[in-house]
Amino acid sequence: MKTTRPRNRWLYVVLILVILIFVGVSLLPALESALQANQSASSSASPVQSPTPSQQEELAMQARGYQMVLEREPDNTTALEGLIEVRLQQGRLEDALAPLERLAKTNPQQPDYWILLAQARRHLGNDEGAFQAYEQALQNNPGYIKALQGMVALQLEKDRPERAIGLLETTLQTAAQANTAQPGSIDVASVQMLLGRVYEHEERYTEAITVYDKIIDNDPQDFRPVWAKAEILKERENYEEAKSLYNRALAIAPAKYKDQIKRMAEAIPDS
Repeated sequence: MKTTRPRNRWLYVVLILVILIFVGVSLLPALESALQANQSASSSASPVQSPTPSQQEELAMQARGYQMVLEREPDNTTALEGLIEVRLQQGRLEDALAPLERLAKTNPQQPDYWILLAQARRHLGNDEGAFQAYEQALQNNPGYIKALQGMVALQLEKDRPERAIGLLETTLQTAAQANTAQPGSIDVASVQMLLGRVYEHEERYTEAITVYDKIIDNDPQDFRPVWAKAEILKERENYEEAKSLYNRALAIAPAKYKDQIKRMAEAIPDS
């Protein structure tokens, strides 16, 4: 049961399976839009059809094959991945937990395994287990943005905004040292964007704008804080400045975001 597919390809496939089968929308939290400014990635996802009886039989055979390998080699990554994928295709997320936990524990250097485990636990109602998985992902990768995003979204869901803010502030405080030891390990601007979004969530708009202004000062070509600040100003009916910022964001944003920014700008009432 050898395979040549890269780990990140498998992670993508499993993530899509979980999105389509169990969640129906992006498995990653809504705050992802603060980091990627892409809100349409999962909107076109269509439901997965239930396997036919013959397909279920084939999946069951595959599962038995992987389980036989794991009886001999409990840490066989390929077999663990295969069994997880089969369980998801069968619609048995709970039965995917044990191999996913094993996979994460035997590959601590791969934070995406811990994130998948956190999301699976969260979907099954084990929020404390989800927190633990996110913490494990961040232990060896303190600035890993997907883990931070998942942790922050869960903290906000549990009405713990100060914990979310504290986590992000601590990450930013240690970023310089971490990036000196391992260049690029923490994307400071993305962590700041996430912090700004948390402030927005809490209606602390002045603090959010302060964060966005800091990002803009550090990198005038980063369209994300310009866009985010425009949104705040529009909501606060500062239409003239908001429109100026939308135009600025439109000028520097990648092509795939321009239509969305333009629609938002056009929604500003005429003066």
